[in-house]
Amino acid sequence: MSDCPPNILLVMSDQHRADMLGCAGDAAVQTPNLDALAAEGVRFSRVNCQGPLCMPSRASFLTERYVRDHGVYTNWAEVDPASPTYVKALRDAGYHTAMLGKAHLYQEDDDGATHIDDFAPRLEALGFTEVRETGDKFAGETPNRYTDFLKTRGLLDAYRQHIADRSYQGEKDSGRGATKRVPMWDATPMPIPLDAYVDTWHGAEAVRWIEEYDRDQPFFAFVGFPGPHDPWDAPVEAVDRYRGADISMPATTLRPDVESAGTYGSLLRAFLHLSDTDTMTDDAIRGMRRGYSADISVIDDAVGAIVAALRAKGVLDTTWIIYTSDHGEMGGNHGMMSKCVLYEPAVRVPLIIRPPEGRAPRVVGTIVEHLDVPATVRAIAGAGGVPESAARPLLGYVNGKDPEPRAVSVSENWGFASFETDRYKLVVDEDALTACQLFDKAVDPLEDHNRIADPESKATVEELMDAYVRPFFATPPVRPHTSPFAG
Repeated sequence: MSDCPPNILLVMSDQHRADMLGCAGDAAVQTPNLDALAAEGVRFSRVNCQGPLCMPSRASFLTERYVRDHGVYTNWAEVDPASPTYVKALRDAGYHTAMLGKAHLYQEDDDGATHIDDFAPRLEALGFTEVRETGDKFAGETPNRYTDFLKTRGLLDAYRQHIADRSYQGEKDSGRGATKRVPMWDATPMPIPLDAYVDTWHGAEAVRWIEEYDRDQPFFAFVGFPGPHDPWDAPVEAVDRYRGADISMPATTLRPDVESAGTYGSLLRAFLHLSDTDTMTDDAIRGMRRGYSADISVIDDAVGAIVAALRAKGVLDTTWIIYTSDHGEMGGNHGMMSKCVLYEPAVRVPLIIRPPEGRAPRVVGTIVEHLDVPATVRAIAGAGGVPESAARPLLGYVNGKDPEPRAVSVSENWGFASFETDRYKLVVDEDALTACQLFDKAVDPLEDHNRIADPESKATVEELMDAYVRPFFATPPVRPHTSPFAG
């Protein structure tokens, strides 16, 4: 391996739950290229994002800080551009830092923008030296590079109509929900060819960027795929790969007991409604998961093309490859779709790290926090620190010098937080500092039975509150606005 600094390619999909990978044990989903990365690297099976919603999670990833500290606790706020970030640290270490695809790190408000490229200075302020941003899967009114492409293919009207049919009527999309004119579980295919589909196009753009890269600097390339985020609309050609397949189904569809969950019950109730849970049959779940799996496979194909481009360029053996997602997807578990709730399918994310030239496969099952990934990127690059980082680099798991494992993982959303240890998960109202849910993962790994009202659990709750919750919130959470749910 060269003594020169290595390249780093970080692929982040949107809303890919951790268990829907072939290498994670899903026998139905087709992910041969991601499985191949795992066969030459380390797969982490217990990685929790810091917020099961796009912008809170991505803000924590960018700054290596908890939602409590950076204040982006919904999709209605954004990272202060003056914040220290891992990307700035990489740039300062001499890396060419490129943003390719979906970023979702700032509010796309008016500003008179005529194209998403007009927002590039916002991402440059966060540390990226090259910006080729697109945006969400459900692009709004501002044109981007993907909609430019669709226009040249004569497909833009069909794309926009498909998205409009799934958006809140009369409301310009703000990221608050893309699928409400039809049930959340709707899986109508996008009426465009597979080669023009959003995630296929993103993969092709990443390949083109690799082929054209000619700088002397090592690169850090962040490749952001908009899928497999809803709507579950992979084109017919992609879905056909799963015709007749025995699609994996949720291990549990037991609805949560909202009455026992205190103030957190209001958030659960809202997402049961958003998910159209009352109409969610097994067939509806199966159809959604078929479309979702198809889009995962589209992204997997793109990852394969990206790896092939690195090999053809002659840089595969000098490039670290990392695959992850910003948060998970309920996918019918507990009768829910989407994310935001603090159940494992929404919080848990995939993570594969393949070093240059590969290594013997390994699966790490200890608790990892998603913000540990950017710290790992800095460690790979030999970059400087990020002030106030809460992260622990994972590089030791790759090179055989395992770090001290975490005792607890924290994930926050909408004014609630989950604290997960090896055995328990405790969900609390951050403002009232009251316990809302307790799951004993040793006997209830599916999180079906809230034990918060069980007298025998009172001591456990107090132990977790004293050991983790109260010390964590001794620093009050930053809130640009109040939560409509929490107390």
